[in-house]
Amino acid sequence: MKFIKLNLLILVLTFTSFKINAQGNSNKAEANFSFAKRSYTTTSVTGKTPIKIDGLIEDAAWDAVEWTSDYVEWEPDNNTPPTYQTKMKIVYDDKNLYAAFRCYEPNPEMIVQRMGRRDDFPGDWVELNIDSYNDDRTAFSFTMSASGVKGDEFVSNNGNFDPSWNPIWYLKTNIDDEGWTAEVRIPLSQLRFSADKDQVWGIQSTRRYFNNEERSTWQPVPANPAGWVSSFGELRGLKNLKPQKQLEIQPYSVGKYNSYEAVSGNPFKDGKDGDLTVGLDAKIGVTNDLTVDLTINPDFGQVEADPGAVSLDGFEIFFEERRPFFVENKSVFDYRFANSQDNLFFSRRIGRTPQGSAMGPNVAYVDQPNNTTILGAAKFSGKTENGWTIGVLESVTAREFADVIGDNGSETEKLVEPLTNYFVGRIQKDLNDRNSYVGGMFTATHRNIEDELSFLHTQAFSGGIDFKHNWKDREYYLEGNAVMSQVRGSAEAIQNTQNSIVHLFQRVDAGHIEVDPTRTSLTGTGGRLEIGKGGGGNWRYSLGGKWLSPELETNDIGFLRQADDIRQYAEVRRLFNKPTSWFRRAVIGLEQMTAFDFEGNYNRVQYETKGFINYKNNWWSEFGGAHKPRIFINSFLRGGPRWRFNEENYFYVFSGTDRRKKMSFDLGYVHSQAAQDAFGLRRYVFRTRYQPLNSLSLSLNLEYEANPNRTQYVAERNFNNQSRYILGNIDQETLSATLRLNYNINPNLTIQYYGQPFIFKADYSNLNYVVDATAEDINDKVNWYDENQVSFEEGSYLIDENRDDVVDYRVSNPDFAFVQFRSNLVARWEYIPGSEIYFVWSQGINGYGDVNRDFSGIVDNQLLRQRPQNTFLIKATYRFIL
Repeated sequence: MKFIKLNLLILVLTFTSFKINAQGNSNKAEANFSFAKRSYTTTSVTGKTPIKIDGLIEDAAWDAVEWTSDYVEWEPDNNTPPTYQTKMKIVYDDKNLYAAFRCYEPNPEMIVQRMGRRDDFPGDWVELNIDSYNDDRTAFSFTMSASGVKGDEFVSNNGNFDPSWNPIWYLKTNIDDEGWTAEVRIPLSQLRFSADKDQVWGIQSTRRYFNNEERSTWQPVPANPAGWVSSFGELRGLKNLKPQKQLEIQPYSVGKYNSYEAVSGNPFKDGKDGDLTVGLDAKIGVTNDLTVDLTINPDFGQVEADPGAVSLDGFEIFFEERRPFFVENKSVFDYRFANSQDNLFFSRRIGRTPQGSAMGPNVAYVDQPNNTTILGAAKFSGKTENGWTIGVLESVTAREFADVIGDNGSETEKLVEPLTNYFVGRIQKDLNDRNSYVGGMFTATHRNIEDELSFLHTQAFSGGIDFKHNWKDREYYLEGNAVMSQVRGSAEAIQNTQNSIVHLFQRVDAGHIEVDPTRTSLTGTGGRLEIGKGGGGNWRYSLGGKWLSPELETNDIGFLRQADDIRQYAEVRRLFNKPTSWFRRAVIGLEQMTAFDFEGNYNRVQYETKGFINYKNNWWSEFGGAHKPRIFINSFLRGGPRWRFNEENYFYVFSGTDRRKKMSFDLGYVHSQAAQDAFGLRRYVFRTRYQPLNSLSLSLNLEYEANPNRTQYVAERNFNNQSRYILGNIDQETLSATLRLNYNINPNLTIQYYGQPFIFKADYSNLNYVVDATAEDINDKVNWYDENQVSFEEGSYLIDENRDDVVDYRVSNPDFAFVQFRSNLVARWEYIPGSEIYFVWSQGINGYGDVNRDFSGIVDNQLLRQRPQNTFLIKATYRFIL
């Protein structure tokens, strides 16, 4: 309680400090600005000399319309004149939309022309957002940097920007005595709009003035608006536009060569291999509203490797999707039903690592595929003019076999993944003058199961409905969803699901669940309901709850970390949007959460405060802390009784310099400590970025983490027909370094390097076993073995618990050190818009080190002295627009 009172006191004092510091501006800071909707009238230039995209804005067709200007500062000092003005023109013909921008800067030498890859948004830039359905929820965003770098994003849900959208469009910029200019040609085939004779689109334009880190907008917007797209102005004068059906075909070819250290006697590891593959991507406009994306034999060889990670809690590690086919327009298929990760559709299930294994007795060598082959995939998606958002995805993955050589030299194949079909359907409908929507989703997974893979589900289905309602100019909202799942399979498959870490039906102290070995299906539910204030004024708050029933299972095509959970949560935040003498903007908030399981066990309560300050000099600080007086975990003992962690307090502080500078730094520290030193966390972060040239940038991210725990789970053993849950003191350390280099020869020719060594050490000692898992005092929870009970022999701990000189059970030495190095060197050339050539060199090392060595010794022996696997790849694509 003392910690809670201290948090509240700090919050009150902080509010008071901010208000005192902002004296003289307090009335203006509290104002809730309401801005009139602006309108710009364009016209057609069909029949006139085509506009040449050269950045000069000299073509006669531009004279058909007037400039529009009067941009207003949005950040940091909302509703004030910007440092320098911006002007915009928009015209169109029967095939294209054209836009021109003049960004004034009286000293052209001050224009920052930093370069980067597409969607990097470097230096000075100006942006055009187009809500071509005028639905207040979706938009197409085009960003033009002064250096000529393009950025494009699809905007969904009134403010979620997705950079995976990569349309074909044309840009040129120019520097002159008045500042800089940009000319843009956007083919109408890249946009979606209705067939109405007279149309009104929503538009917004934003300019970033780099030197002041200032944003100004054509349509004035309040600070922290309730929604982005709904605050747009209007584009009028669009007459007789003809929807353009898109048809693009992009074949590709890939040549790949791998070299690695040969393994003596292993015919599958002779030191080198290679292959040549071809495939096809296509985009077909069924109507102007709806498109079909196809991929046949897709290749993702240029995709950056996943970062290093190790999980000791038994749960699956969540990695973001990076493959272009699945990333593009992913917002259409997004259905997060409980938190940021739990989702009905997790595209990385498609093409996953085979779930079967060919390893076993009498097996000498195995060549097992790393991923399942995607034979083909198709997406049908879009939004109709009457407010229907539609998405359908279908994919088929191949049967995968591992090549096996037995001890006697015989060669066979073993099936490790069945032929599988994945289906996802998504639909949403805008209602209430676009202030509300309702939607639904359905997924299905079908596997052609054969006997050796009977541990997998034959079928898995999930579905749900979701909604959101906004009122009072979107200031308040109510949103929610409800989902249901069903998995079917053999009794073995369903029992495996019941026993998995996600469900743990075998928990010994659970009265509401139990393993039924005869079941051939499971059906569960989940969902969330939240109400809150999302806009207007300086306060934001929300109150909500969510549930995941014990039988909910979505991991065949979705992602679910853990079922059997009921949570209530609340949050309040205070925004400080008006700059003062020492900060540009700030926010501080409080959060509270409680958790239960479906038996009614009160598992968790947590209180947290967090804040952020952007200082006047553009330095920044982020900070927070939490008090966790009650922490019960159902999964800690992997089927054993609920485990009570000691009371925990933690805090974090991160701060950094102005990221616009050629060199900037971030420092961070995270500190967690449980009562009785039961466990803790010390995490140190150092990040630096250096931009010696406009065309060259480097960044380095160093992280070190020490995570000691006196009661880390090790194993379960049987003693006198009773389960012994064996724990140990762990000294857990993690060290990683991530280096990135970006070099732009020009906006369409870039070189990128990514490298990350990752080392994880887990050193165990002081083994103990559980005697009372829910005791508050750690000394009542466990008993420590003494030296007369434990001996070590041939890599195992031999435990004589009753001291009768007979080994009662043994535990393999849990110590380990994991070492990984991943690097990608990628040269990308977009030789014509939409068509690319990639040159890729990847390196990789995986292995286990000596936990008794320090980090420098592990780096020397397990990284520097190992021969990495090298992959060389050339990929060429050509996009035909028909």
